[in-house]
Order: sequence, then structure tokens, then C-alpha cells
Amino acid sequence: MESRVRTCRLLTLGCKVNQYETQYVKEMLEANGYVEAAQGQSADLCVVNTCTVTGEGDAKSRQLIRRLHHHNPGAAIVVMGCYATRAPEVVRRLPGVQTVITDKERLLEDFEPYGVMTAPTPGICRFDDHQRAFVKVQDGCLLNCSYCIIPQVRPTVRSRPMEEICAEVERLVEAGFHEIVLTGIHLGHYGLDLSKGQPRERWTRLWQLLDRLGELPGDFRVRLSSLEAAEARDPLIEAMARQPRVCPHLHLCLQSGSDRILARMKRRYRCAGFLERCRRIAAVLDQPAFTTDVIVGFPGETEADFEATCDAVQQVGFCKIHVFPYSPREGTEAARLREQVPAKVVAARRERLQQLEQQLYRRYAQSLLGRSLDVLVEGAAPTRKGHVRGTACRGVPVVFRGHAPALLRARVQVRAVALVDEGILGEPEPAATAPLSMPGKTARALSRFALPLLPSF
Repeated sequence: MESRVRTCRLLTLGCKVNQYETQYVKEMLEANGYVEAAQGQSADLCVVNTCTVTGEGDAKSRQLIRRLHHHNPGAAIVVMGCYATRAPEVVRRLPGVQTVITDKERLLEDFEPYGVMTAPTPGICRFDDHQRAFVKVQDGCLLNCSYCIIPQVRPTVRSRPMEEICAEVERLVEAGFHEIVLTGIHLGHYGLDLSKGQPRERWTRLWQLLDRLGELPGDFRVRLSSLEAAEARDPLIEAMARQPRVCPHLHLCLQSGSDRILARMKRRYRCAGFLERCRRIAAVLDQPAFTTDVIVGFPGETEADFEATCDAVQQVGFCKIHVFPYSPREGTEAARLREQVPAKVVAARRERLQQLEQQLYRRYAQSLLGRSLDVLVEGAAPTRKGHVRGTACRGVPVVFRGHAPALLRARVQVRAVALVDEGILGEPEPAATAPLSMPGKTARALSRFALPLLPSF
């Protein structure tokens, strides 16, 4: 009698690294005979990849596990990720949980009770439900920022060998992905462990990885995820400038523009140094996009401290700001600080900063009008019939006329012609200048929309 196919369901909370690790586990399960459960179908095995950056992340992780057990009462639930590592006993008591993974180096052993005996290739072959692929190149953080719990749950710095990363990128490009996002828990620390004990001429650094990726065949672009400004040094920026496939977009974590608050956060820089680094980057790269993270309401933050943050983000001209209200994490130094900022004040500052972000985004987007932008198509524009939406190399959203199914994941050269509610309205460039990522059917789907467009508001 033929045995029944085993089914699995995987859910992820948190960062790009978590999403990458979930994809790796999915491919590992598939290599051992599992198939993903269809919508509405109960699964035999459920995997939850958790987040613990904020208290909200903890709560969402618990809620997700309970919901999975309710809809899959007979399933074995395996929980991994940062919350599982930080609070394994709490997670084990949740309904349906059979295994809590606290060490990803033991993935194969921890999944063995569920019939998993074979590991997949050292890396992923695709990136499901995404139009761009994330590639984890590094894990672990050595910093001691007073507000952050992550170094306690991912304390060991590990960098992947360049050869392994390049092989994975080639597989993903062959699978049809034309944007590769390099990510890590502390991306700027890539290579530190590989370089330990080596003479300087044999060190491995992130800028060298960019040069190696620049030599690979295929049509794809590379984007860096979050970096510390102190690690965006001249060799890295020069590599970005000389490698045309690297997006001119840097996400540099500011967190605060107040030196007093930065000191309380135990950040490794002061505002003047951060601003100077951004100026040096802007002088080397061609109209780069800057995005950032900011924490509002850190203990002791005064109105003057917040105003210093607003001044700093205006000086840099960030086109996107991820604004986080401070969330105390038990076990961190900042959780013991007094002078907690009232919730109403935090909410008001968050709203003010988000309004400022909109002004800065519009200013940057306006500066791109008339330029040719390399746009990765991600789907149909939800509010503009006959248009597709995508993300430009500089990280801004773009809409232009086109047919979504045929253009999905294609990179298209688009001239920015106007600002609209959805972002920048673009006009496809003549087919002769289109990137090589456009197959014949994609080019034909685009060609009928190649006539000059009038701005639509």
C-alpha cells in the first residue's frame, strides 16, 4: 500500500535572516519527502520561526503557535528562531510544541524524529513567495547596544565562504531571481571570523564579496541590507561605485541623532561622524538612496534629543525611516534605565518623525525625475489599472504601464516622469536599452506600452 505524503507548513516572523532560514528548512523538508500543505489543509508538521526583537515580536510568536495548533490539532510543532532561543521553556509549554530548536547548527538532528535524514545543498535554490531573493552571508553580532537582545541569542559570528555564497547566487539567478539581497545579523562583520589569524592580504571583507559577485555570469543586481555607518568605509563604497550591478542604496542605522542618547544606547559613533560618513558616500556614489532605523522614546529622551534626531535625518535626507517606539527587553541594560518616556509622548514623536519621512521621501523622489531607473517588477499596481509596480535600484517604489504576469521579476529600465500617490510614475525606456533579464515574451508584453505617457494624477 502506498504511504501517505507527509505535509508541512512553515511560518516566519521577523527579519530577512529569519526568512532565509525558513526557506532553507523548507528545502530540507522537501528533500526528505515533505510537501507544503495546501491552504485549508491540515499539516503533519508545522515550523514556526520566531522573533524577539520587541515584546510585540514575542507576543506574536506565541499567538502564531497557538493559532497553528488550533487549525492543525494533530500536527507536531517545531519552533525555532530568536524567541525560541531566548525563552525555550516558555515556548515548550505552548500547545502542540514538540521540539524547540535553540542551536541552528543542530537542525538535522532536531528534525530527525520527523523523518528528516538528509540535508539539502549548502544553501537555498529558490526563494518562495518573493520576487527578490535574500542570501544570508553572515550570522551573529558582537556589539553590546544597551537596548538590544539579539547579541544574547545570536552571539557567535559566522561568515559563509565566498565560494558557497557565489554558488547559491548562481542557483538563484538560474531560478529566475534578478535581485539578490545580501543579509546578515551584522552584515558589516562579514569576514571577521574568516580573517582571524590571517595576514592582512588574506583577510575577507564585504567589499571583496561584492567584487566576486560582480564577476558572476547572468543578469542580476545586488542590494545590501542593513549596515552600521562605521562599516560603510571607503573600500566598500568604492566597490559599490565600480560594480554596476550593486544598487546605490544604503540602509544605515542611525537610531538617534542625539549624542547623549547614542551614549546611553552604547552605539559606537556620534552624530557628527555619522553625518560625515553619509557625506563621503554621497560624494562617491551617484545620487544614492539612504534609509535608516530610528528608535523614539528611548529612556531619558528629551524634546531636545528628539529635535536633534529630526535635524540629523533632514541633513542626511533619508528617503525611508523605519520608526520604532522603544520597547524594553528584559535582560538588556536599557530595561533597567529610569526616565521612561510617557507612551503619549512616544506616539506623538513617532507620528512627527513619520510625517518628516514623507517630506524627505518626496524631496528625494522629486530629485529622480527625468532619470532612468532600473526597476524590478513585483506585481500589478493595486490602484492603477494596466500598470505594474516595482522597486527601483535606489529603493523607491515605481509604477508604469505593463502586464504583471509577463513582467513579474523582470528588471526594466524606466524613466521617472512624475510623482503619484503610489510612488514614482515611470515610462518604459525603448526596448534597445532594456536589461537582459527581459525574455522575449516579457519584452513583447512591455512593447505595447512603450509610447510616451502623460502623467496621471
